[in-house]
Amino acid sequence: MNLRIITPEGREYFRTDTGSARLKDIADSLQSECRYEILCTRVNHETRRLTDSVESDCTIELLDLRTNEANLIYQFSLTMLFTLAVHEVLGRDVSVIVHNSLSKGLFITLKPAAFTEEDCQKVEAAMRDAVKKELPFTDLSLNREQMIDYAKTMNRQDQVRLLSSSPDIQQAHLFQVGQEAEIFYDELLPDTSYLKYFEVRRYKNGILLRFPHPSRPDEVPAFENQPLLYSAFSEETRWDRLMGIETAADLNEIMEDSEATRELVLLSEALHEKKISQLAQRIHDEKKRIILIAGPSSSGKTTFAKRLCIQLRVTGLRPVYLGTDDYFLERSETPLLENGKPDFESLRALDRELFNTQMNDLLAGKKVDIPYFNFVSGKKEYGKRIIRITDTQPLVIEGLHCLNPALTEQIPDDVKFRIYISPLTQLNIDAHNRIPTTDARMLRRIVRDAQFRSRDARLTINTWEEVRQGEDRNIFPFCNEADAFFNSTCLYELSVLKKYARPQLEAIDSSMPEYPEAQRMLRFLAFFKTMHDDSIIPNNSILREFIGGSVIAL
Repeated sequence: MNLRIITPEGREYFRTDTGSARLKDIADSLQSECRYEILCTRVNHETRRLTDSVESDCTIELLDLRTNEANLIYQFSLTMLFTLAVHEVLGRDVSVIVHNSLSKGLFITLKPAAFTEEDCQKVEAAMRDAVKKELPFTDLSLNREQMIDYAKTMNRQDQVRLLSSSPDIQQAHLFQVGQEAEIFYDELLPDTSYLKYFEVRRYKNGILLRFPHPSRPDEVPAFENQPLLYSAFSEETRWDRLMGIETAADLNEIMEDSEATRELVLLSEALHEKKISQLAQRIHDEKKRIILIAGPSSSGKTTFAKRLCIQLRVTGLRPVYLGTDDYFLERSETPLLENGKPDFESLRALDRELFNTQMNDLLAGKKVDIPYFNFVSGKKEYGKRIIRITDTQPLVIEGLHCLNPALTEQIPDDVKFRIYISPLTQLNIDAHNRIPTTDARMLRRIVRDAQFRSRDARLTINTWEEVRQGEDRNIFPFCNEADAFFNSTCLYELSVLKKYARPQLEAIDSSMPEYPEAQRMLRFLAFFKTMHDDSIIPNNSILREFIGGSVIAL
C-alpha cells in the first residue's frame, strides 16, 4: 500500500508498506521531524488513534496539541488519569465532576468535597507515577445497548438517563486505565506516557487541572487568576441547580414536555433581562459615560448592546450606540501580517487617535462628525452621523478591542465601564464529559453564517481556528479588565441550534478536510433532543441574533 504522510509542519513523506501498518509506528518514525509530540492522526480526513492500523492506500496527517482534535484528546485522557489518581489517593467513594474551563485548565469538584492542599499534591504525584509507568488506555467499542447495560451495572444513573433521553447516541468507547473504567464519546491517547505536562492546583472550592495551551504544547502556562470568570461560572451553576438542569439528560427530559419547555425559555430569558437591567442601573448609579463591550465571536454582543441601551433608557438615560469598526484605518494604511495579508483584527488596524479625540470631544459636549466605514471602498465616509450629546448621555461602544486599555488610553478611567460578554454553559453531558464553551460558540456561528452570511458550515469550521487565535491575542488576555461580566448562554439553546446546525454539518462529506470536526460536532449534538418549535423564543432574545427573527433596533 502507498502512504502519504504529512507532518504538523506541512512536510510530506511517502512510503510503501506491505500488509498493515500501525499508526504509532509511522508517527514514531517521523517524530524527530516534528516539533512537538504526535498525539493522534487523521486518516483520509477521519480522526484515528495512534493504536489503530491502516491497510490500504491513504493520506495520514500527524497531529500534535496545536490541533483541536489532539487538544481535546489530551484533555479527555488527562481527566481519566486524574480520576484514576483521585480514587487511588482518596478512595473510590469520591466522585469527580468536571465543570468548565478556567485559567488554562479544567475546574473540577470532588464529592465529598473535603480535601486539602496535601491531597492535591498526593494526587499529582500519583498521576506522575502513572505517567512513568506508561499505563495503556485500552479501548472497547460499545453499541447503544451495551452502553446502557454497562451504565446500569456500574450504577451510573447519570449515564442511564442520558442514553435513555438521547436516542441519537449509537456508540461510544469504554476506556480503561489501571483499575479505572469510563465511557467516553471521543478518542483517548495510547497510554499515560503522553501526558507529560499538567498541574494540579487547589482553587476556591475545587481543583484546577491545568495543561498546555495549543500555542505552547510543551509547557503548562503560568497561572492567571480569573475571579470574574469563576464568579460567572459559579452563578450559572447555582442558577442551573435552581432550574434542575445540570446535564444533557435534564434538558432532554424538559424538551419532552411542551409546557415545561415554554417555562424554561421564559425563565432563561427573564434571567437575561434581569441581569441587563441590573447592569443598566449600576451604570446609571455610578454615572459612567463610556460603556465598552467586548467578547469572543458569537457571544451575542450586538443584541446585548441594544438591549442594554433599552434598559438604560428605562433608567432615564439616552444612550448613543457606536461600533469601533467605523474607526478602521483606510484600507491602504491597514497593517500587514507576515504573509502579506491585511491584519484587520489587530488593534493597529484602528485609528485610535481619531477614536480617542472624538470620544473626548463628545464627552466635552462638542459636535462630532462620526465616521462611517465603507467596507466596499475601504475608506471612512463623513457627514452621515453628526452628533452632540448632553453631559449625562452615555456612549455604548461595542468592538473587538474594547477591553484593551490601549484602545481608550486617552480617555479618563473614571468615566469607563467595561463589560465582558460570553456564553458560559455549565450544562454537562455527564460527570466526566463537559461541554466546551467554544463548541457552543461555534454552533452559534455555523447557524448565523448559514442564515445571514451565505457561508456554509465547511467555511465556518475552516476559519474557526483562525478566529480563536485572534481571540487569544485580542480578547482573552483582557477579560480581567472588565468591571462586569454578562453570561449570554441560554439554557435551552443547544436543543434549538441542533435543528439548524445538523443539516449544515451533515453536508460535509468524508472527502473534505473539515469532515473530522463536523463529525465531532454531530456526535456532540447527538446528546440533545431537538427543539423543533422555536416560535416561543422572544424576538429580543440573544439567540435570535443567530437563528433569525430579532426585532431589536436602536
